[in-house]
Amino acid sequence: MSKFWNSKIRDASPYVAGEQPRPGQRVIKLNTNENPYRPSPDCSEAIRDFDIGQLRLYPNTDSISVCEAVAELEGLAPGNVFVGNGSDEVLALCFQTFFEKKGLTDLPVLTPEFSYSFYPVFEDFYDINPKMIPLREGLRLEPEDYIGVPNCGIVIANPNAPTSRAVTLDSIKKILDANPDSVVIIDEAYAYFMEPYETAASLVPDYPNLVVVRTLSKSYSLAGLRVGYAIASEELIEGLTRCRDSFNSYPVGRLEQAIAVAAIRDQDYHKWCRAEIIKTRAYTVEALEALGFDMPESSANFVFARPPKCISAEKLYQNLKAKGILVRYFKTEGLSDRLRITIGTREQMEQFIEEVKQEVDDAENI
Repeated sequence: MSKFWNSKIRDASPYVAGEQPRPGQRVIKLNTNENPYRPSPDCSEAIRDFDIGQLRLYPNTDSISVCEAVAELEGLAPGNVFVGNGSDEVLALCFQTFFEKKGLTDLPVLTPEFSYSFYPVFEDFYDINPKMIPLREGLRLEPEDYIGVPNCGIVIANPNAPTSRAVTLDSIKKILDANPDSVVIIDEAYAYFMEPYETAASLVPDYPNLVVVRTLSKSYSLAGLRVGYAIASEELIEGLTRCRDSFNSYPVGRLEQAIAVAAIRDQDYHKWCRAEIIKTRAYTVEALEALGFDMPESSANFVFARPPKCISAEKLYQNLKAKGILVRYFKTEGLSDRLRITIGTREQMEQFIEEVKQEVDDAENI
């Protein structure tokens, strides 16, 4: 630690991202829920057509072209959309805008006990009271657990990470109806992998306390671009804009905006990509179950699988890593018996299953 750090930074517990391979290292990377397919070909065209001379100018503050593309897709107005540098930045601004600090309220923000591990980091960093709501048997989220619990806000990932389970729109409505004085954030980073696809964005016209957060990192294959957005009432979007402009009023660059618009408007490619991942997920689940794994029904581009008793999740994670296959292992009580496995291409998953089968066979023969 440095003597020049302030107390906030000294006491912080930063988010730990999934392991990234070293430059030049050849691996099958199934640990950070990235999309295995290239972005839309229209993104390449947007880059080729981009006038680099525009980079001497600041970008449009509100990323209005991206807002218009999202609004058209959702049947809403551009004023219902807020754009930031990835959904993590959008979520961070939501925590700062809508949730009160300790000392100003005793009310907590409600999140699932096991969910996106950035939520508790934000709560700690922004001095917000946390309250984690336990999941039910089978890692299920039940709306009743968020009813009648005093709070100053609610954050739910749907589908949830790392558990992969989704809740229905009816469940989200129950939570919204029971908490009219709190902002409810539905983090839809993985929603496009639900089958059938449902989005809480359809509820925005009826619920002024709802914020839906999305990213282009997953289903749009643009994790390296860092663009995310929120969909909400104009009142809530105005609050996010005030927060952003008190921190960084030019968040998303001109080139990034052009690429994002191209990706969002190419819905044919987006639907194809989504369908391929859903098909490969079904193959992966069937193959893992045949090897003795069990897992919740996945609505995401990953599965959260418990290995058979012959081999621990940690041991399997280590052995696969030694073979150049990266999956995500959480050394956390309640999660340490499972692995989160991103869905790659069919070829990648076939190779993954082959190596897992070898590990299980070796463990059973010890």
